[in-house]
Amino acid sequence: MWIQDLRESCERNFDRRAEGQLEVEEIRNKWRKAHSEGEIEESLLDGLERRSELLIEARDSEWSELLDDEDFWKAGWGSKVEE
Repeated sequence: MWIQDLRESCERNFDRRAEGQLEVEEIRNKWRKAHSEGEIEESLLDGLERRSELLIEARDSEWSELLDDEDFWKAGWGSKVEE
């Protein structure tokens, strides 16, 4: 649900990166609160945080690339795999 909400918010702001980044920060605060209340597991929070960092720091071209990258939105993206 959280990843989908994040993606939908970003897609609504596909051509307005700065506004999208503000929405990412607002959503981020909501999931952090949900995590502190025990509603979100640590692993989900980690994935959301990794995505939000990249989205918030992205420049125009990077923003568009991230939004178009289907792998970026898949569960488990960017997780650390133990060898």
